[in-house]
Amino acid sequence: MVEPRDVVVIGGGFAGLSAAVALAKRGFRVAVLERKPALGGRAYSFADTESGDFVDNGQHVLMGCYAETLKFLDGIGARGQLVFQRNLAIAMVERGGRAGMLKTARLPGPLHMAAALMRYRLLTLRERLSAMRAGLRMLRMHRYDRARLSQATVAALMEVLGQGERARRCFWYPLAIATLNEDPELASAALLAGVFKRAFFARRSDSAFVYARVGLSDLYCPGSVRIIEAGGGLVETHAAVETLEFAAPGTVSGVRLRDGRRLQAANFIAAVPPAQLVRLLPEGAGADPFFAHLGEITSSPIICVHAWFDREITDAVFVGFVGTATQWLFNKRRIFAEHGERANGYLSFVISGARKLVDAGNEELLDLVTGDLNAMIPASRGARLLKALVLKEKQATMAPSPECDRLRPSLATPISNFFLAGDWIQTGLPATIESAVASGHAAAAAVAARAGDWAKRA
Repeated sequence: MVEPRDVVVIGGGFAGLSAAVALAKRGFRVAVLERKPALGGRAYSFADTESGDFVDNGQHVLMGCYAETLKFLDGIGARGQLVFQRNLAIAMVERGGRAGMLKTARLPGPLHMAAALMRYRLLTLRERLSAMRAGLRMLRMHRYDRARLSQATVAALMEVLGQGERARRCFWYPLAIATLNEDPELASAALLAGVFKRAFFARRSDSAFVYARVGLSDLYCPGSVRIIEAGGGLVETHAAVETLEFAAPGTVSGVRLRDGRRLQAANFIAAVPPAQLVRLLPEGAGADPFFAHLGEITSSPIICVHAWFDREITDAVFVGFVGTATQWLFNKRRIFAEHGERANGYLSFVISGARKLVDAGNEELLDLVTGDLNAMIPASRGARLLKALVLKEKQATMAPSPECDRLRPSLATPISNFFLAGDWIQTGLPATIESAVASGHAAAAAVAARAGDWAKRA
């Protein structure tokens, strides 16, 4: 018998698990169905047996402004696995040895970021002052002229703000590409303005970088499973949902799995990417205007190269490269504090918005990254590469273009007991972990509200 507090969640990434945990804590019995062999969705990790290190499929950084994510991790007992960099400090380097540090001051926000920009040596004083004025103007546009921002790309916004080539190259574009995962010629200006307001021009603590001491999967999957199962629910992997089943128009009655099983519930949450969601809909359902444009939401890729060297190359935890294909270096040996005694250096390199490179061969990408490393950090030239892994996420995030942002659906669908979650639905944020968790919590609240209404009517 189906009870009003039974819920099926399709998808076991951040969105699905955060929704399921929130529901389990409200007394719902939840079944999480993940089609892959392991939980984690597009934000997972695995153990490298040779090195003993945790390897993330892509380097993910949380920030102090990730309120929903931090609440979720607190709730599953994972807070102790996080390292908080209290003050934002981003070392940026370019060819020839020039370097600059974006380091916030111990001042209340947003003065902390203003001080960071004014001390940023990769820009001239005139460029810093111009960037400061541009940031203030962007925030005013975010508040009073969002319609204009929603139509513009980041590159077009830079023209409006009067930002020159060097300010774009050394300041605006590195941050835009890192947060939006897209070429500035394509990325939404509105999404960038929202990021800057939340992360860099609010409280000082909001701009702090937060790293996980463990692999992503270990950070949030075991704790989530424990809470869901303690509430009488279940979590299954290798559980591919073939289609939604309808008992009557406008209401989902159950799901049919690829192995032939059927599972019924009172409410359903799909926490899967748009292309997968389209495949779940029965024939004819996709014609509904709500679902009709899901296929037009495209994606943007990320490449992550993990490399182990015979020695440590840098003391820095996090370094940005200016003017190279490789954009960011993460010193995993420093992040994984418990592995700090190891002699070799484990570095992770990120290329976001990697449309032009994602189809290149692994050897070509490895040569590209190591060449960039040698150019930007000369101390690396004597280091010997022990091993490397090249990971490509061709559909890492929703493409954050103005067009795709306008197509993002709400969590509530025309089907009364069917809700959406995922970093790509309309949260007002780019496709980040925070967007995923915020959507999961919102979907859980919508299910709880519907169950409350059902109980009142009964």
